[in-house]
Amino acid sequence: MLRVGLTGGLATGKSFVGEALEQLGCHLLKADRLGHEVLLPGGEAFAAVVEEFGPDVLDADGTINRRRLGQMAFGDPERLRKLNELVHPPVIAREEAWLHQVEALDAEAIAVVEAAILIETGSYRRFDRLVLTVCREEQQIERAMKRDQLTREQVEERLRRQMPLAEKRRFAHYVVDTSGEKEQTLEQVRGLYRALRQIDL
Repeated sequence: MLRVGLTGGLATGKSFVGEALEQLGCHLLKADRLGHEVLLPGGEAFAAVVEEFGPDVLDADGTINRRRLGQMAFGDPERLRKLNELVHPPVIAREEAWLHQVEALDAEAIAVVEAAILIETGSYRRFDRLVLTVCREEQQIERAMKRDQLTREQVEERLRRQMPLAEKRRFAHYVVDTSGEKEQTLEQVRGLYRALRQIDL
């Protein structure tokens, strides 16, 4: 089985590329969904996050308000580091369980894990190939403002806390540029899929 990490900067089109790969026949896991699950009441990171960030992070129904948690963490590098320390180990454990499950079902599978900070955490080393999505910074800002209802200042602040895309390129085996029309991106994804299929591990 081929393990593929799919990463990129904020709003560079990771999900679009991941879903296109899935439609072509890859197995896809979105780490962001696992991040949601481990923060649910009873989830592996729930109690530790509430203890670290306090009851203000909870909504009236007792669930973690992820938007509020993000605001608390993204403004403070130390708190963001602490949040990552609490959330990432259980997320990685769930990813590994999923990868083993896919391999047991199909030894010839291409298993793609879509995750935002694979490089920063060193997690990229767990994969046979790393795919990076990129686009122009102004597009990142516009897309993130529209998608997440954030101000330009909030998006720029998040971008400043991320590893620059130019630096991430050094780690990637493949780069998909999502700056153009969707069909141009899909054309690159089809080429990527053909290249992945030819890899003999």
